[in-house]
Amino acid sequence: MDVILTPGKLAGAVTVPSSKSMAHRYLLCAALTHGKSRIGNVSLSADIEATLRGAAVLGAMFSVSGREVTVSGDGIWKENAEIDCGESGSTLRFLIPVALAAGGGKKVRFRGHGRLMERPLEPYFEIFREKGIRYELKGDFLEVEGALPAGRYSLSGKISSQFVTGLLLGLSLLPQPTEIVITDELQSKGYVDMTLSAMAAFGVKAENQGYRRFLLPGGQKFKATDCSVEGDYSQAAFFLGANFLGSRVEVQGMNPDSIQGDRAVLSILERMAQPGDLEVDAGEIPDLIPVLAVCAAGREGRTVRFANAGRLRMKESDRIETTAALVRQLGGVVRTGPDFLEVDGCKTLWGGEADSFSDHRIAMAAAVAATICRKPVRVKGAQCVSKSYPDFWKDYQTLGGLLREEE
Repeated sequence: MDVILTPGKLAGAVTVPSSKSMAHRYLLCAALTHGKSRIGNVSLSADIEATLRGAAVLGAMFSVSGREVTVSGDGIWKENAEIDCGESGSTLRFLIPVALAAGGGKKVRFRGHGRLMERPLEPYFEIFREKGIRYELKGDFLEVEGALPAGRYSLSGKISSQFVTGLLLGLSLLPQPTEIVITDELQSKGYVDMTLSAMAAFGVKAENQGYRRFLLPGGQKFKATDCSVEGDYSQAAFFLGANFLGSRVEVQGMNPDSIQGDRAVLSILERMAQPGDLEVDAGEIPDLIPVLAVCAAGREGRTVRFANAGRLRMKESDRIETTAALVRQLGGVVRTGPDFLEVDGCKTLWGGEADSFSDHRIAMAAAVAATICRKPVRVKGAQCVSKSYPDFWKDYQTLGGLLREEE
């Protein structure tokens, strides 16, 4: 599906989906309990549905009523388990260690779609080789078999914090003490903070020693609890970015004291409103870069450099190149390198055809860009927003955005 957007500013109030990152964590923690938990304000995006499928295969039971998900632990593992992760990197990277720690050595097969199985898994593979875990990656499938033992786990933090989260969740199930050692600099620390917060909400503690070592005492049990997921700053960023470009959108239901790393969009946009060239460190906020690049194009006569951005190449698309392509297709000026983007401010964009590259964040960034374009914008493959924000185009229209769909 393509959508054709007529340029114009947005106005009104919107409630964005709940935090996808926190929902993944709450749902998995609830699935590891011996009881019943109720998780409120869950937005059922494609990625969250993938995590529900995966946890159900591993034994949890779920029921959904509106935006509330009731989770019951103590389920029975399916033999010859196969988990369809869709395109969700969080689902895949979180469930691999959980399956290996909780499954008693059973074989589990993970299936991915799109670029999922092309995205890095080597930090886990290094651990598997060291710990004697059998694995095979072939095409869109990864098969693992074995049991993670207690002890010391070393891994790089430069590729993705999702590996740290997966190990924290999985290794917390072991009866003996375990430590995770980060061998370099951990990226996206805010996401690990979210993991530790979710675990604590379900009664499991981990000691964070300066993001260099994480100590799990062993013998802990996840305890059933009721909680609610707060609004997602990763999604709010699109409407906050539209405001930076002249729209007037009130984003409702956000926690001003959130520990979400992407809450940094507020301070970054404040910096971008100041005159002069600017450098933004993308290392902690990779999901914000597509919309921030569009905002940078909407500044007048100033350059924003997004540095430390190498991990963007390992997302649903190569987001250094696809973000640059989006801005260029609409008439902006961008320069790229192995780990950076530079966007020149030109205040307005021309418009035209914008490829989403089947990446939800590129498609939504294109919608924000349309608010400062001179001509209509055709977003190709616009249905990809279902990965994280299924109602995005509906909300866009509610805020006054003019669009029509074409198959």
